[in-house]
Amino acid sequence: MMRSGQHRRHHRRYGGQRQIVLLSPVLVTLLIAGLAASTPREIAFSRLLPAAPALAAAMWPVLPTVLLGAFCLLVMVGVSSFHSDLGTPYTAAAIVAVTLAAAYASHLRLRREEMLFQVRLVADAAQTVLLRPLPRRIQDVDIESLYLAAQEQARIGGDFYEAADTPYGVRLLIGDVRGKGLSAVGAAAAVTNCFRENAYDQPDLTGLIRRLQITMTRYSVAIPADDQPEHFATALIAEIPHGGEHVRILNCGHPPPVFVRNGRIQVLEPRHASTPLNLAALLGDHYHVDTVAFAPGDQMLIYTDGVTETRDRAGEFFPLPDWMRRHGMAPPRELLDHLHTDLLRYSGGRLDDDIAALAVRCRHTWLQRP
Repeated sequence: MMRSGQHRRHHRRYGGQRQIVLLSPVLVTLLIAGLAASTPREIAFSRLLPAAPALAAAMWPVLPTVLLGAFCLLVMVGVSSFHSDLGTPYTAAAIVAVTLAAAYASHLRLRREEMLFQVRLVADAAQTVLLRPLPRRIQDVDIESLYLAAQEQARIGGDFYEAADTPYGVRLLIGDVRGKGLSAVGAAAAVTNCFRENAYDQPDLTGLIRRLQITMTRYSVAIPADDQPEHFATALIAEIPHGGEHVRILNCGHPPPVFVRNGRIQVLEPRHASTPLNLAALLGDHYHVDTVAFAPGDQMLIYTDGVTETRDRAGEFFPLPDWMRRHGMAPPRELLDHLHTDLLRYSGGRLDDDIAALAVRCRHTWLQRP
């Protein structure tokens, strides 16, 4: 309830500020009119009236902008009837000219805003395809996800994740494409789609990661040569067998997962390094699977490096293991909500990299009964 009340207070505060901004052209008009009526003729504040419709063009539709220009013209005529102004014809001409220009500028702005809105709709659709909502529960595993774009206007990026309920257990994927722009988004989409198709068919994680490796290599070959060095990705695949009370991890150059067991924290560094996607030709085709206990009540956090590389004003990295010691026992959704809030607070509200994270908890057996 406190969070909801704070949201309403912020909404009212920002809503009031927005109303003041929208009314600023009217306030400017009234201020200039008052100054023109109360100051000597030599100062001629009425010559500033064209500024009002010019300001309105930045935030108002066409018709209100034109009406404000007409109102300014009437104000100028009214003021000149009491205080003769030798520049009245020139001021009137300036108001008319600026109003027409402002109306055209308002028209262009509205068209651009409509185009931007359509582009964002397409981006949101692409985001849904690339990072579709994950099921909150698969068999005896609870799953929650978090995605934060580094730029407020961004909708999609190179971080990706997916989950699948397969005959071999619950399989999870998280990764980060190195590179920026549409090429990184395309690579992330290619890897995610390959996982969705092969997670059900490949009996072991090594075979699955090799399929992802082939897909990433083919995608890299299909793009312009000058972008190819950027197209590699770190990735982590986790497999939780049904009722097995353990999890298999194949970590290809990705940040290590963090486990929480009875309040104790374990950062699972891989025993042997596995090759990131699209680097097999340089580093060799080496893949190793680690197995660790994952009993009912245990929780696992897998994430991209945007989490651990978030810096504060002093340049210090976000202390994820220490943070997990304080919050690791929280349910998955609450855990990620805390992570979201604390990352933004730690970075001062500005993220330098995209962030993706999955919180996974093995349910207690009594919770599985209807």
